[in-house]
Amino acid sequence: MTLKKTRKENYPEWYQCVVSEADMAENSSSPGCMVIKPWGYGIWERIRDVFDAQIKSTDHENCYFPMFIPLSFFQKEAEHVDGFAKEMAVVTHSRLSMQDGKLTPDSKLDEPLIVRPTSEAIIADSFSKWVKSYRDLPILVNQWANVVRWEMRPRLFLRTREFLWQEGHTAHSTSKEAEEETSRMLEAYRDLCENTLAMPVLTGRKPEHEKFPGAVDTYCVEAMMQDGKALQAGTSHFLGQNFAKSANISFVNKQNQQEFAYTTSWGVSTRLIGGVIMTHADDEGMVVPPKIAPYQIVIVPVIKNSADEDAVMEYINQIRQSLSCKTAFGEKIRIKLDKRDKPSVDKFWEWTRKGAPIILEIGKRDADSNNVMLKTRIKLGTPEGKQILSLSEFEAGISQKIENIQQEMLNKAKNRLLGNIKTDITTPEAFREYFAQSNEWIEDNQQGKVAFVRGKWCNDPASEEILKSMKITIRCIPFDQSGTNGICLLTGKPATMDVIYARCY
Repeated sequence: MTLKKTRKENYPEWYQCVVSEADMAENSSSPGCMVIKPWGYGIWERIRDVFDAQIKSTDHENCYFPMFIPLSFFQKEAEHVDGFAKEMAVVTHSRLSMQDGKLTPDSKLDEPLIVRPTSEAIIADSFSKWVKSYRDLPILVNQWANVVRWEMRPRLFLRTREFLWQEGHTAHSTSKEAEEETSRMLEAYRDLCENTLAMPVLTGRKPEHEKFPGAVDTYCVEAMMQDGKALQAGTSHFLGQNFAKSANISFVNKQNQQEFAYTTSWGVSTRLIGGVIMTHADDEGMVVPPKIAPYQIVIVPVIKNSADEDAVMEYINQIRQSLSCKTAFGEKIRIKLDKRDKPSVDKFWEWTRKGAPIILEIGKRDADSNNVMLKTRIKLGTPEGKQILSLSEFEAGISQKIENIQQEMLNKAKNRLLGNIKTDITTPEAFREYFAQSNEWIEDNQQGKVAFVRGKWCNDPASEEILKSMKITIRCIPFDQSGTNGICLLTGKPATMDVIYARCY
C-alpha cells in the first residue's frame, strides 16, 4: 500500500506525505512553525538521549541560558550579527494594553531583545564572568534548547521558524586545545549520524563563504538524500578569539599575562529527523532505524471474536514477558502493545507508515501453534519482510534481528552515498552539463542522474557567483585531499583543492 505520492512521482510531495502519514509532525497555526507529534518527538528524544550520553562521556555538562538576548550583545560582533540579521525575531515591547477593544503593544523596551537564533553572544557574556585564570579553563558546556530563525520558506523538520537543537560551547586556554575540541565534536557528529541514525556522511571544512558567521573555521558532516541532494547534518565551529575579544573572555595565563580565551561551538537540530526521513523512508512511509525508534517492536493483536481474546492476550503476555529480559545494542528492547479498539489491519498499516522496525501480528492461530507472525519494516529476509517463526526461534534471534536491521539500513545508505560521488568530471563544460539535469530518486544500488561531484576548485571569490547562478553549493572541502593538479570546475583556472559540489536542502 503506497503513499499518495511516491519518490519517483514527486519527491518533495512524497516527503510531506511521509511526515503526515507517519503522524510525525504538522504545520502549526503559528505561521512557519511545526507541532512535533508523539512519534516524531519520540524519535527526537531517542536522538537526544543517545547523544546526551555521548556529550557527557566527553566531560561536557548541561546547562541553560536565556532565550532573550540584548541586541547590544550581537552588535559587539559585527560579522556574527550580519550573518543572522535577516533571520532574527525581535522583541520591542514588554506588554499589551487594551485600546478601543483591541490589544496593542505597550511599554516599549529600552533595548530590543533578540529571540535566540544561536547562543554564542549570551554564553560568551557568561564565560567572561566565569573565567579569570587559566585554572578556570577549559569550560565545557552544552544546552538542549529551542531556537528561532525567521525562515521564509518553512518545511517540516528541515526549515521551520522555531526548532529544537543541541548547542555546545567551550572555552580553552590555547588555540590547539580549542581546535582539538572542534575536531572531537565533529567526530562525535559523524558517529551519531552513522552509528545511531544509519545515515552515512562526508566530513570536511566549509569554504570561507559558507563558514558560520564569526568563526575562524567551520567543519561539517554532509549526508546524501535519496534524491542525490546534500543535507548539512551538523557543524562544529572553531571561533578562535573572535567572540572572546568582543565579550572580554580573558584570563591570566601561566606566565601571569592577560590573554583572551579560545572558544568553540557546535550543534545539531531536529533537522536530523528530516535527514533520517529522506535517507531511509520508502513509498510505504517512514522507516526508523532501531536505535532511535521509540518502539523497536510493536505487537498488534488479531482478535476476530471475543471468544479468542483471552487466549490471544495470554499468549501475547507470554511473549512480552520473554522480551522483557532481551536486549539490543546493550539496552532493553522497547516494546509497544497496540490495544486500541481498531481493526488489526488498520493498526498494522499505521505502524508500517510510522516505520516501526518490527511488527508482530498475533492471533488465535499463532497462539495455538506457538508461533509468531513477524514483519521487518525493511523487508529483511523475505520479499515482503514477513516471517512465521516458532516462539523459540523468535526469542533466540530477536536481538540479533534488531541489530541486523540497523546494520542493513546503514549499508544500504552507504552504498547509495559511495556509489553516487562522481569523480570523472574534469572540465567546466562537463560540470555544467551534469548539473543541467534534474535530481531524481536514486533506486537501490543505482546511480542517480545528479548527486555529488568531487572535483577541483580554485578558491576564487568570483566563482561564488557561478555557484549561485547554477543553484549548487560547495558542501565541504574533504580532509582527504588528493594533492593533484587539475582545473577548477567553475572557472577553468588551475586548481589543486578537492571539494564536494552538490545541490542541497
